[in-house]
Formats: sequence, structure tokens, C-alpha cells
Amino acid sequence: MVIQVLAIVLALGLLMFFAYRGFPVIVFAPIFTLLAVVISGVALMPSYTEVYMLNAANYVKNFFPIFLLGAIFGKMMELSGAASSIAQTIVKALGSKRAMLAVVLACSVLTYGGVSLFVVAFAVYPFAVAIFREADIPKRLIPGTIALGAFTYTMDALPGTPQIQNIIPTTYFGTDAYAAPLVGIAGALIVFIGGLWWLERRRKQAAANGEGYGTGHKNEPEVLENAKYPNIWISVLPLLLVLVFNFLLSRTSMSVTNWYSSELLETFNIANVKTVSSSWALIIALCIGVVAAGCINIRQVKGKMAAGLTAAAMGSLLAIFNTASEVGFGNVVKTLPGFKSIQEWIMNISDHPLISEALSVNILAGVTGSASGGLSIALEVMGKSYLSMAQTLGISPEMLHRIASMASGGMDTLPHNGAVITLLAITGLTHKQSYKDIFAITCLKTIAVFTLAIVLSIF
Repeated sequence: MVIQVLAIVLALGLLMFFAYRGFPVIVFAPIFTLLAVVISGVALMPSYTEVYMLNAANYVKNFFPIFLLGAIFGKMMELSGAASSIAQTIVKALGSKRAMLAVVLACSVLTYGGVSLFVVAFAVYPFAVAIFREADIPKRLIPGTIALGAFTYTMDALPGTPQIQNIIPTTYFGTDAYAAPLVGIAGALIVFIGGLWWLERRRKQAAANGEGYGTGHKNEPEVLENAKYPNIWISVLPLLLVLVFNFLLSRTSMSVTNWYSSELLETFNIANVKTVSSSWALIIALCIGVVAAGCINIRQVKGKMAAGLTAAAMGSLLAIFNTASEVGFGNVVKTLPGFKSIQEWIMNISDHPLISEALSVNILAGVTGSASGGLSIALEVMGKSYLSMAQTLGISPEMLHRIASMASGGMDTLPHNGAVITLLAITGLTHKQSYKDIFAITCLKTIAVFTLAIVLSIF
């Protein structure tokens, strides 16, 4: 049994190491999966074709439309100048005296409106540089500031966020994107207030040491003073449309759950419409948002449409296949003999499903360096067990949804996380210069979700 457990630990460790070194997960996830299979003495080829590939393909089937439409929506907001217009307006309105708050809010508005994290980083970075330079705040604090606004509470805590980390649990718990709104808002406030406190503390320390914005930086953006962007009210319209229609199609009489009869759903082998209704609602809302974003600066967008759609499609394919590879990895691991011991260890740390769930999702998100990947693996492997435990204790599936979603955005941002690596590349900074602040936000997010899980387990 020790060897069988070590086989899983070895495979996870190698996957984490190679991801950190920049090797593609799509290639190495199946390799390390099969390594664990061989060491565990389980049938090799059936594990690959009937478990790994089957579950990876099922994940693509469930979530590819959201990945694709999310990428297209973000690209349309970028090409039309709407994303930059929103960022510029918020930054100018708050001014250099509140530089960090301005950047955090700009990122938050875009992320909560459905723009992908990567597009948000690209859109906000030039304005962050301008306002940090004006306020003479060290550039090395920009990545942590963007991370707080884009990679935390708007990604998975605030109810209704259309980011994939808030949609994945709906498939496993039959919930929707607005699950446990009060818990999500409470968690968001903890992270928002705590994160700003940390960043302001770091700014004051730098000022006391006489450190300013600095010189000789890489990837400095062009001056933006003369740039023209769409009107702010037109720019926010696509974001509002996504949020409004997602809500209308999820929690009102217009809900997609009422669109089709039970007899019709049975012909498509849909036993419970709630497992797919959140995805349906978001797909329609994103389609509306894409059309609206494309109509802004239509002449400018038209000339860049082909290249933009190609880039969005390629980006979405890479993102979903990376995550699907990790999901396939997790589903093979759960069939191995050694996994039972690991599962019992996680379950025995706490007999309360919220605490156990927060732990398992955090661990797997940290190991894979992916919030969506770790979340998908944890819920594929133990989602049914958590749901059964919750029903026994009278805990709402909505609580499971919110804790799982928030936990995925905890330790996922370890150094090998793709979003962290991309953010540092965009800003022209290194892990040594800026990762300390990103990690502080990561720890704060992790503490927040465990605090909520413990409080909810008591009451």
C-alpha cells in the first residue's frame, strides 16, 4: 500500500514540477498518469483509453462552449476598446492617491463582467503603470494588485460571476451561479479588505525606504494620454448584459429550467436539468455579450475580427485541454488502489464536508497549479461523497458549491500557476521581484475560505 500511495504522490509531484518548468500539461499529464498506473500494477491501456480519455472528453463536452465564448467575449471587449475604456475611467476617477484601489476595482469590474483573467491583465496593465508611475509606487507591486482584483473574489466568491470556477460546481451539486450569495459576499469582503490592507502596507514600507516606481523596467507600455476609447456607458453595456441575462435565465420565470418538458429532456438522457441549466444560461448570456461587444467600434473590430477570433479560439482550446488533461489524470488516480488511503486521510482530517471539501480542493488546485483543474479533479473524485454527507447533515448543496469554488482560488496561484506566469510576463517582472505579494494574497484567500468553512460547520 505504501508503494501504491507513493505512486500517486510521485505522479502528482512530477506533474507539478514539469508544469512549473513550463512543459505542456497536455503532454505530460497522461505520461505521469500512466506512470502511476504502472507502479500501482493496474491495467495500462484500459486506464488510458477508458478512464483518462473518456473523462477528459466528457469535461470538454460539458465546458468547452463556456471556455470558447468567454475567450471570444474577452477578445471582443479588447478589440473594441471597451475593456480599456472601463479601466481608464476607473483609474482616472480615483486618481493616483488611490492608485491601488483603482487598479483593483478596474480588474474586478472586468472579471465580474465575464472578461477572461488574461484579457483583464492585458487591458489594465498600461493604466496601472501610468497611475503607479504618477504616484511613485514601486512597479513590483503591480502584479499583486492585479491579482487581487482579477484572481480572487470576482473569480469565485461573488454570486453570479460567470468565471468557470463558479460554474464547474453546478454540474456536481445541481446549483446555479448565484449559490450561497451571503457566504460569497462575506468571503469577498474579507479578501478585498485584507488584500488592500496588505498592499497599502507594502506601499508604505517602500515609501519609508525611499523606493519609488523605479527605472530600467522591461515591457513598459506606450504612453496612453492621447488614446481614444468608446464612451464608458457603452463600454459597460456588454458586461451588464451578461450579468443580467445570466441572472434572468438562472433565477427568474425566464429560467432555462422551464424551457423544455421532462419528456423531451429524457430523450437527451438529461435526468436532472439543474446539472446543465447553469451552463445553458451562461452560454446564452455570453452570446448576447459577444454580439453587444462586437457592435462597439464595429469598424475597428471588423478589420481585426478574423485574427481576434482565431486567437480567442486557440487560447480557449489550450485552456480547456490543459484542464481536461488534469481532469483525466484525477479520474485515473481515483481508480488506483493507493487513492483510497489518501481519500480516507483527507476525510479523517474533518468529518464535516465543508472543511474536508475546502482542504481537498485547495490541495489539488495547488498541486496542479490550476483553480479549475484542481476543482474539477476534487469534485469528480469526491463530489458525490460530499453531497451525501451534506444531505445527511442537512447542509445545502449551495454551501458546498460556494466553499468549493472559493477553495479553488486559494493555493492555485503557486509559482507554477499559468495565470501567475502570464501576469509576470505581461508586466516584465520576475517571481523574485513580485511573487511575494501574489503569495500573500493567495494565503489570505486560503485563510478566508477555511475561516468560512469552519464557521459554517459550527453553525
